[in-house]
Amino acid sequence: MKKICVFCSGIILCAMSANAASVVATVNGNPITDTDVTARTELMARQGKTSTTNRRTAFQNIVDDYVKLKYAGNYGVNPTDKDADKELERMNLGNLSETMKSMARLAIRADIAWGVVMSRTVVPTIDVSDSDINTEKSDLIRERGLPIDVTMIRLSGVSTDITKNLSKPKNCDDAFKIAENAGAYPQKINALQYELATDIRERIANLKPLTWSGVKDNSVLLVCEEKKTKEYQNLDDIIKQNAIYKKASFVADQQLKQIRRKSVIIINDDRYKL
Repeated sequence: MKKICVFCSGIILCAMSANAASVVATVNGNPITDTDVTARTELMARQGKTSTTNRRTAFQNIVDDYVKLKYAGNYGVNPTDKDADKELERMNLGNLSETMKSMARLAIRADIAWGVVMSRTVVPTIDVSDSDINTEKSDLIRERGLPIDVTMIRLSGVSTDITKNLSKPKNCDDAFKIAENAGAYPQKINALQYELATDIRERIANLKPLTWSGVKDNSVLLVCEEKKTKEYQNLDDIIKQNAIYKKASFVADQQLKQIRRKSVIIINDDRYKL
């Protein structure tokens, strides 16, 4: 005899059944076996997602896949295995067992379906403020940098005494001479912002051109000039879309929780109790 729990409208109902077999749960009538959970866990491991809680997380992901697909079906969105196979080939996960392929297809189909429905129903309702966009831009600068060509001067091994003799330069060549006259050893650098080290990007992010920075890690920085590259042309639109996507993802996650509560989830194994 095994315990069966039904999760419906926020209430878990339990009963005993001798017909649970290897099916650990069903979601809106779709069975999930222990083998399915094992396969999904192995897929997650191949994608670099290793954790002591992966088995439970794998189960929860499978549940959400079925919930998403059923909900998307209400909008006529039904990705096929053929659609999933194209993405699966691109992911290049190596040789997969049939169960792993099945779980991979399920996950991909659910992601495709959920993305389509959210783009139709959630994204159009999202509005982002200038503050949201500026935050997204700051995050982008900190994490990756921008496609901006930066010319700068870096002084290494600098003492506080030297910085007292660093006057405001007229241009980059002038800054180089001022640094040399102050007893520093300047280095001129030209690179795309996203090629710079993270700590350097953070230090110059709000530094006005031709202004010496403070001393940090025995170094001083000065940005001579910044030029936008061709890649930068559509950056504002990209940043705005990223800000919208982040807000939409949060709203979608909240919506998924509501949809999950209305689904019929029968659990036969207490290890996977939601």
